[in-house]
Amino acid sequence: MTSSTSKPRTVASLSADRLRLLNAGEDQSRTLAECLAVDFVALARASLHGAPRDTIRSLAKGQDLGILRRMEHAGVVLLKDLGRSAIGRLQKHPSDTVRGWACFMIGARPDLDLADRLEAIKPFADDGHFGVREWAWMAVRPHLARDVEVAIALLSPWTGNASARLRRFASEAMRPRGVWCGHIGVLKETPQLALPVLEPLKADPEIYVQDSVSNWLNDAYKDQPDWVQSLCRRWQSQSANKATARICSRALRSAKPKEKPKKMKKPVSKTFGIS
Repeated sequence: MTSSTSKPRTVASLSADRLRLLNAGEDQSRTLAECLAVDFVALARASLHGAPRDTIRSLAKGQDLGILRRMEHAGVVLLKDLGRSAIGRLQKHPSDTVRGWACFMIGARPDLDLADRLEAIKPFADDGHFGVREWAWMAVRPHLARDVEVAIALLSPWTGNASARLRRFASEAMRPRGVWCGHIGVLKETPQLALPVLEPLKADPEIYVQDSVSNWLNDAYKDQPDWVQSLCRRWQSQSANKATARICSRALRSAKPKEKPKKMKKPVSKTFGIS
């Protein structure tokens, strides 16, 4: 793998050879630009051997959608045409996009309750590829958002997992605002509902987890600034370490410094010599 400075940063900067490898499902994407550049139809033809022709046609109908909607569309199509038994096969595929499709197949399954859905997505939440881990929480977030208190209760034990990826999932999946996803209104209004997930992570040693927790609180700050400030003060008084300090510093990055009061100017007399 080349160094990060030589990786393509935009879709247009990808070489033809690199794009061919991605569309053939022979390699994983290395950057967000590469994730976005994948042609779903070409990848499906190369990877879904034996898939009905109608499956390829159905995938093609989603080509003009945004990336998240395209992934959701692929999950629905593949679950319908290939069945849930195909999820395990796609999970082992070398392409991160194909594994991402499997995430959204889990998200599209109508037969799973929330506990079983989280158990099914767990291997993808712990995947070695950054993109698959993002698809994992995005694929199940709508279900989590529909039953926030149950979701928090189910995710709370994940915060004690040995895998930083799973600890991070517990926080990232429940962000009040998040990225590329709908907001969770109840957490914008009452962020304290998520404390069973946030509290165990307030001094997490992994920066990957710290970033998610601080982003969670930065989201909450936009709606409940006083609550976030109070929580950070309490955390720092209870946990005097670098991890907590870093989380709180990043959590409050949207806070505007108070303006210094302006000095009053002395009135100027209109006539000279009169004070």
